[in-house]
Amino acid sequence: MRLLNVLLASLLSVVPVLAGAQIFSERSPEYVLQRGDVLEIHYRYTPEFDQVVTVRPDERATLLNFGTIETSRMTVSEFQKKVIELSSTQLVKPEVTVVLKEFQKPHVYVEGEVNTPGWVEIRSDISVLDAIALAGGFKTSSAKNKVLLVRHVGTQSETQTVVLDLNKLIAETRMEEAMPVRSGDVIYVTQNGLSKIERIMRMGQFGAIYNPIR
Repeated sequence: MRLLNVLLASLLSVVPVLAGAQIFSERSPEYVLQRGDVLEIHYRYTPEFDQVVTVRPDERATLLNFGTIETSRMTVSEFQKKVIELSSTQLVKPEVTVVLKEFQKPHVYVEGEVNTPGWVEIRSDISVLDAIALAGGFKTSSAKNKVLLVRHVGTQSETQTVVLDLNKLIAETRMEEAMPVRSGDVIYVTQNGLSKIERIMRMGQFGAIYNPIR
C-alpha cells in the first residue's frame, strides 16, 4: 500500500524523457538513513554518554538522556548535527562522532509487468534494464516504452518521476545507455494497450461485463 501511495503521489510530477537522458542532478548522494539502521554515537570528552541507537519503524531514533530525532530522509551528517544540537542542552560544546554500524543493503523495487516483482538487491552499478532483468524480465503484457522511475530527490520526502522509453534502446541494441539506478528507486513497468483490450475481451467472454435488458 505504501509503495502504491508513493507511485500515485509521484505521478503528479511525471516528466517524459528518453532512457539515456540525464535527469537527476545528484549522482553520488550521501547515504540516507533507513528503518533498522544502527548508529554508534561517541562523545570525545564525555564517553559516559556513548550509546548505540537504532532507527525505529516510525523513522525515529531515541538518544538516552537527550531526546528523540525524526530521521525521515536524513543523512548521517545531518543526524550528527542533530545529535550535537540536542546534546548541547546539557553538555558544553560536545564533540560527537557518529558511525553507521549497520545499514540496509542497497536495493530497488521493481513492480508492475515483470515476472517476479518486488525487492531487488543491487551489489554493483546497474541500470534500469539490469534491475528489470533481475526481477525476471518483462512480461509479454509490458509497455517497454512507458517504464516509470520514481526517485527521492534532495533530503526531504520529495519524489520525482520520469517515463523511460526502453523499447527504443532494446530495438537499437543500445542497452548500455539505459539509466543507472540508485538504492531506494522504484521502477514500475506499465501494461501495454493491447493487453488491456485483451483483458476486457476475456472479461466479456466470461460474463464479467453486465449489460441488463430493459
